[in-house]
Amino acid sequence: MGKIKTHRASAKRFSVTANGLVKMGHSHHRHKLGKKDQKRKRHLRGTDYVQGKVATNIRELIGK
Repeated sequence: MGKIKTHRASAKRFSVTANGLVKMGHSHHRHKLGKKDQKRKRHLRGTDYVQGKVATNIRELIGK
């Protein structure tokens, strides 16, 4: 029986916490920041958690 390979693109974008939650960073915070207001940039700065079935799929891709 072969092993399941880690999906490297997903492993670079997501991480799994000790409680099993899938953590991700926000997009749209790399460039063209002059036209985004301060509140939007502040909320994009932190991390967020993936919910539901999507989190299960990402956990399978990462192998956790």
